[in-house]
Amino acid sequence: MPGSFKTEAVVLRSIRYAEADRVLHLYSREHGRLNAIAKGSRRPRSRFGGRLEPFFRLDLVLYRGRGELATVTAAHTVAAHPSLRESGPALGAAARACDAMLRLLDSTDPNPAAYNLLCSYLALLDGDEPASGRSPAIPEIDGAAGHATALAFRLKLALAAGFSPELASCARCGEADEVSGFSPDAGGVVCAACERGGFELSREAHSFMVEAIGSPLAATPAGSPRALQQAERAVTETLEHHAHVHLRAAA
Repeated sequence: MPGSFKTEAVVLRSIRYAEADRVLHLYSREHGRLNAIAKGSRRPRSRFGGRLEPFFRLDLVLYRGRGELATVTAAHTVAAHPSLRESGPALGAAARACDAMLRLLDSTDPNPAAYNLLCSYLALLDGDEPASGRSPAIPEIDGAAGHATALAFRLKLALAAGFSPELASCARCGEADEVSGFSPDAGGVVCAACERGGFELSREAHSFMVEAIGSPLAATPAGSPRALQQAERAVTETLEHHAHVHLRAAA
């Protein structure tokens, strides 16, 4: 229905349009995925300033007319994440997270779990939500620690989107003990008798996935490179098979 509305949202993507406008891909707290246009936002004296760039968390006023794009009429910063923007690894991790949101969540229905997850991850990358045992400075976002946190984000996002892999028991027969592999086709861990078409999933990789889903992002468990590679393959191939979405490598 046409009219103005307010929402809090994160800018996932910002695209230059025409001579002075921007088209924004947003994920909002109250309205899920939104696409909007900010007219005149690229002019030097625009009232929007630089706050319509990716990763900004904003309070927005938008007008929805008859077209596909809402129009941004006001924008106020909730979180700019300035430290994130000073770190190459943090920028890359944030870009991959926003890309995953774009690919997995296209509904206009609100998904508070997904929205809060994205906000928490961006805050963590910015150093506002330090990981357990770390100082309030920018956390380790490169190497194994960063890879583990990125995978934890993806596992939680898959859960919020309704595509979480089965990890408690064999996805084919229900056997709870001795799971030894992972089957994207079956959608989760499998026992030795049901491993056809799957691949090996070590006990460490399985434990990492279970703990990562159940822990806050800031307390993501550690994992060996081999375990993280197996976990990434499991979540990536699950989403490819069941959500028909291919995500960029997590790290």
